Amino acid sequence: MTAPLHRCSGRDLDAATLYELLKLRVEVFVVEQACPYPELDGHDLGPQVRHFWLDGGGEVISTLRLIEENPQGRRLFRIGRVCTKSSERGHGHSTRLIQAALAEVGEHPCRISAQTYLTDMYARHGFAVDGEEFREDGIAHVPMLRSGR
Repeated sequence: MTAPLHRCSGRDLDAATLYELLKLRVEVFVVEQACPYPELDGHDLGPQVRHFWLDGGGEVISTLRLIEENPQGRRLFRIGRVCTKSSERGHGHSTRLIQAALAEVGEHPCRISAQTYLTDMYARHGFAVDGEEFREDGIAHVPMLRSGR
């Protein structure tokens, strides 16, 4: 059975769901990747934020965060915090979430700071490398852009 896909704006997110999203993100980014970083960055509850997640029997198994930015009055989106529970990887969960987020982005440009080893996966979704590799919280990343169409 396919895990249900959910979407919610930051301001409409209930406390229990926010807890589950944060729990998975900490499990993957902080514990699994051994990368202590400020997960609570002040963006999750804003009106310009949309959360996408898959529910696997009462627990969040995959998630991403989409933030709408408006520099100089033009719409630009940023995908981040893409992660999947280790036991659920290899089932296309991230692809489903990215496709749902990009459907909402539409024709507007979208950025992502991709962990370098995931560059090819994001390229399959129309992202292209848009700068030099950099280290963020000790992990190699590369800026990527999916230009407006």
